[in-house]
Amino acid sequence: MSRELEFLSKQVAFGRISRRNFLGRAAALGVTAVSANALLSSAVRAAGPMKGGTIKVGIEGGSTTDTMDPALSTNNTSTMLLRLWGEPLVELGPNNSLEGRVAESWSGSADASVWTFKIRPDITFSNGKTVTAEDVKATMERHSGEDTKSGALGIMRSIKSMKAEGNDFIVELADPNADLPYLMTDYHLIIQPNGGKDDPNAAIGTGPYVIKSSEPGVRFVAEKNPNHWDSSQGHVDTVEMIVINDDTARVAALQSGQVDMIDRVPPRTAKLVSRAPGITVYSKSGPGHYVFIMRCDAAPFDNSDLRMALKYGINRQEMVDKILFGYGSLGNDTPINASYPLFTPVEQREYDPDKAAFHFKKSGHEGPVLLRTSDNSFPGAPDASALFQQSLDKAGIALEIKREPNDGYWSEVWNKQPFCTSYWSGRPVQDQMFSTAYLSTADWNDTAFKNEQFDQLLVAARGELDDAKRKQMYTDMSEILRNDGGLICPMFNDFVDGVSDKVGGWDEKTSGFGLMNLYAPVKTWVAG
Repeated sequence: MSRELEFLSKQVAFGRISRRNFLGRAAALGVTAVSANALLSSAVRAAGPMKGGTIKVGIEGGSTTDTMDPALSTNNTSTMLLRLWGEPLVELGPNNSLEGRVAESWSGSADASVWTFKIRPDITFSNGKTVTAEDVKATMERHSGEDTKSGALGIMRSIKSMKAEGNDFIVELADPNADLPYLMTDYHLIIQPNGGKDDPNAAIGTGPYVIKSSEPGVRFVAEKNPNHWDSSQGHVDTVEMIVINDDTARVAALQSGQVDMIDRVPPRTAKLVSRAPGITVYSKSGPGHYVFIMRCDAAPFDNSDLRMALKYGINRQEMVDKILFGYGSLGNDTPINASYPLFTPVEQREYDPDKAAFHFKKSGHEGPVLLRTSDNSFPGAPDASALFQQSLDKAGIALEIKREPNDGYWSEVWNKQPFCTSYWSGRPVQDQMFSTAYLSTADWNDTAFKNEQFDQLLVAARGELDDAKRKQMYTDMSEILRNDGGLICPMFNDFVDGVSDKVGGWDEKTSGFGLMNLYAPVKTWVAG
């Protein structure tokens, strides 16, 4: 590769020319995009993080009802905010690996029933207080009580006992679980002083930033935490998060330079946005999925035939084509896809108006079915709802659509109303996804799905160390959920982010949610 390109790649790394200009010159020299990007990535890594400056993020999902209590985080805005000021014991690394955060190491007993997490020595909270194993224990207790509203409750119910011994936090499980370290990556489980029992909204944690200004649903400002232990994070002096729930406004903010990065670039316009000067669009497939959720404990969705009628009455391929525009793949009424480590495909459910009509008549329900939706639930949700309405119409089923306000959708509609649009970003392993959203006792069981056989298989799979047997158990669980549950999953979405060329250090290998698992402002820097 020419010395000219090597020189230009370094100029990009230091923010002196744009990535787009570099790629254009590489193309003119006959260098493939793959080779050019590889050279550019090497140059950026060699240049290393640049310190100082401000990164502004335009992010969706925020609401005036949001709090900074980790237990109550329900959207991208609140989760990214947690990433700024706090850390869990363990975090998801590149390619679904695990990295220690508050815990420097962990180990399990031979049967995976007892796990020990060693807390980093001398790590401190942003208020200067040293983190102890007792703080970790108190955190887990707060997310475990029967009166808790924590989204991690489904995970914590598997713990039989826990204790703190010196720098060790020790967990004994009711049943063995080889995936427990993955479960500890849950973003609700941010370690707080005394577990957050004194003030869960205080935003005191071990993260690289301290929250200086908080306007829920509007704007947040964070400044560097002088006590942070990890120099590989927190490169900029200030992070500003601006809540922009409208897709068009969020894209316009990126294009005008008002913000440096955004999440959820609408698939419909992603290719157009990618052609704008000074902007790169990153797309990453994964476990994220856009869904229609029926609560199995609320009429008329407590009728299995009605649920099946709606599942046969949705045209999944049409939604993938017209809502995702190539940025995603076909769903099959299960939250598990090929991004999970122990995945087996199950028979694809096809659109069948005749079967939909058969089950609808068998259900005995008369009149329209009410669906609530909002742009805030997933990009294009109102349009997807309209497509669903049209496909059901061919089966003689009337779907009434009610468009709800964006603000308050996650507190007033999701997990409360009988039928609504929603999304899940997925989890790194099946056990965490199932335990969070489909275990009978999970607080975030937003379909109110309760199946004894499913629960038994989930518990048994945790302690099964034979991968082949465990894989079959997860396949069986997907079949049960697909046939009996309240989940309609027509599509798995790619995470599509828009990023200014002034941002350095973007890592496309990061696992998890979009915007580098919502760590982008923590791990990137101002390149020029």
